Amino acid sequence: MTKQLLASFAVSAGLLLAGCSSATTQPDQYSGFLPDYSVLKPATSASGAPVMRWVKPGLDLNKYSSVLVEKPQFYPKPKPTDQVNQKTLDDIATYLQQAMQRELAGRLRVVNQPDTDTLIIRSAITAVDTSAEGLKVYEVIPIALVVAAASTAAGTRDEATDIYVEMQALDGGTSKPVAEVVRKGTGLTLENDTTQLTVKDLKPVLDVWAKDARNFKP
Repeated sequence: MTKQLLASFAVSAGLLLAGCSSATTQPDQYSGFLPDYSVLKPATSASGAPVMRWVKPGLDLNKYSSVLVEKPQFYPKPKPTDQVNQKTLDDIATYLQQAMQRELAGRLRVVNQPDTDTLIIRSAITAVDTSAEGLKVYEVIPIALVVAAASTAAGTRDEATDIYVEMQALDGGTSKPVAEVVRKGTGLTLENDTTQLTVKDLKPVLDVWAKDARNFKP
């Protein structure tokens, strides 16, 4: 049963190539949050999305009876903009934590303090990007919050919303990693490059990550 928790790592991460259609990351897009990206290998999440993942050899998730979901951090610290303000950033982090806790509560006991039987989920949102939908070239800086300057002359082209996460699962007894993943998710489309992003625009993808944790099958 607790094996389904692995989805929270396999699902809650991945980064975008420097193009609209890409779903996996390039090495120069890693943020530095994880200690060793060379161990990551291509994998598929429970919902069929591509991810990059590392799992400790011989990992037995049955040894864990509780889970602690830390509030996601932004790494490195972003600079809020008019389109993506500080309240939106705070709301995104809070909602992702709550969604993970909600879904995983049916599999493991959710705790606020770790014990030796606790699996700790630690994550970093490495970018929230809005970019003009349909354009093939635009600026993406995974290690910072960005709003790409990719609009038409009138600034009316629809904009896609992407969120990037790197996640680490730690053993509560040793504090050492047992799983690591990166993944990109795509939210709702904004009307144009002046439309303010809110957490509602990203809820669908955050919910998918959390539900994949519940539905994971090894």
